[in-house]
Amino acid sequence: MENFLFELYEKDLLKFKDEINSFKNEDHIWDVKPGITNSAGNLALHLLGNLNHFIGAQVANTGYIRQRDLEFAPESKVSQEILVAEIEKVITVVTLALKGLSQEELNKLYPLEMFGKRSTQFYLIYFHSHLTYHLGQINYLRRILEG
Repeated sequence: MENFLFELYEKDLLKFKDEINSFKNEDHIWDVKPGITNSAGNLALHLLGNLNHFIGAQVANTGYIRQRDLEFAPESKVSQEILVAEIEKVITVVTLALKGLSQEELNKLYPLEMFGKRSTQFYLIYFHSHLTYHLGQINYLRRILEG
């Protein structure tokens, strides 16, 4: 089986960057409407933490240490420019981690157990669905807040 995960991640990580860049009003990145819990900015930080931890640290051995609580903390608010720069960094980490994975490596057990002992490929597909889920939320938040 071909390692198609690299292509899927690359496509959606570039879309992630595009979504954050598409905010015309930088303040909207951190705004929420009634009934919405997380801002696009908090979702972006959450995705960055998730990807850096579960792919960067676990697959590419980057040494990244996640601080999940800060992903949703009001004091973690950063500029659009910084968010985009961090997305560019995670694109590099993820694509380098995935590009060279062999089928044998994809079949190996993933180092962490969240849903039992499963293959690296299983978890990479799961993390991709997590990325696209929150990417859709960011897209809708941007459109709601900016019309």
